Amino acid sequence: MSIADCFRGLKELRERNWQEPQFVASEIDAVIITHAHIDHTGWLPRLVKLGFTGQVTTSRATGDLLKILLPDSARLQEEEADYRNRHDLTSHTPALPLYDEDDARAALQLLRPVPNDGQPYEICGGVTASFMVAGHIMGASLVLVEMANARDDGSSIKFLFSGDLGHYDQPIVNDPATPPDCDYLMCESTYGNRLHGDIDSETQMANIINDAAKRNAPILIPAFAVGRTRKCCT
Repeated sequence: MSIADCFRGLKELRERNWQEPQFVASEIDAVIITHAHIDHTGWLPRLVKLGFTGQVTTSRATGDLLKILLPDSARLQEEEADYRNRHDLTSHTPALPLYDEDDARAALQLLRPVPNDGQPYEICGGVTASFMVAGHIMGASLVLVEMANARDDGSSIKFLFSGDLGHYDQPIVNDPATPPDCDYLMCESTYGNRLHGDIDSETQMANIINDAAKRNAPILIPAFAVGRTRKCCT
């Protein structure tokens, strides 16, 4: 989990977003973002609200997406809090959003977009990060963090974060880059226990649509607003 991850889903998970962190936000030097999906970035305005003022380094496309997603996330939370207050649907008086649009805009002011071209960019003293295409959504990146003089002999340590990885041969999004050499590798594992079937997704979708058409039945497609719906449209 990165420091900007936002807990979503069950109430017991969502409540973790409100817990006091086990660190002082104002003492954090920098944040690195792999991609824009809210489950990876939705806590960033909260972090800013708690006192973080450092740079947020990410790819250019991710920065552009965050300009849409973070204010939208804040607005939805404000609307939900208002709805609960007006209909007396909360145990808190009053219900409050995790953060508001002002917090989201403050977070956007800290963005430092860089190309995901594999070149190292300084994050803070002795730490650089290189961003490479991960293929998950536009702007998604593998991030190689190199910490200079981190070993007793003065050599560096290279730590590679996979972020969320995409597939090859997708429309719009480039193929994932070949992972560079590293000393440590941290992989996204949300779907690590899943096996892909023998039938490709396009054929599966065609079968579902044809079956529904024969029965004149509706089709409900749950999807990420950013990324998955793009694939459905293409």
